[in-house]
Amino acid sequence: MLHRAGGVLALALWAMAAAAQTPAPSPSAAPARTDADEYTRYELLGPGTGRFHILYEVTATTPGATVYFNPIRKGSVATDERVRDRLNGKLLDFSIVSGREARAGGLADADPEERYIAVRLPRPVPADGGEVRLLIEKTYQDPKSYLVEAEEVVFTRSLGIKRNAVVLPAGYELVSCNVPAQVASEADGRIVASFMNTFPGPAAVVIKGRRLR
Repeated sequence: MLHRAGGVLALALWAMAAAAQTPAPSPSAAPARTDADEYTRYELLGPGTGRFHILYEVTATTPGATVYFNPIRKGSVATDERVRDRLNGKLLDFSIVSGREARAGGLADADPEERYIAVRLPRPVPADGGEVRLLIEKTYQDPKSYLVEAEEVVFTRSLGIKRNAVVLPAGYELVSCNVPAQVASEADGRIVASFMNTFPGPAAVVIKGRRLR
């Protein structure tokens, strides 16, 4: 009887020690951010200014998400930011945050050296396959991406989005585009080159235009 009692006691002590050494289960990680159906339109502003207006459309699809983070590319100075709900056109609240703040807010792969537009979604993304469609606008000044060479304007930029369009300044015609593109004239006369990025990674796009004579 004493032997059995001692065995039970030893087993109990062993179980307690094992439990103490077993790490507690970690809380479930937040779902990775997902989005879909991205489209970016670059409107080149006055030649020599290095400024271009960006209209970025995206669908947030992360279940339960209440915030969407959009990066401000390093090397570009962003102004005139605004965000709309594509469902009804209403303006949405947003703030500019650091990469570290974006990580703390749930964007696990945020670059700590970048800044982000943190958009407060108008409603949480439904968990049953729902979505929230956004239109994010901003104006960049980046003379390394948009410059003047001789008599030509040059837009040269690495573009990771699959669907893109570049609009030349008013009064300019397209001289060259190094990716297959559909070229059209808009209602106001501006020329737009639209293209799909079919590369496995970002497309190194170079588009040149010159003033109509």
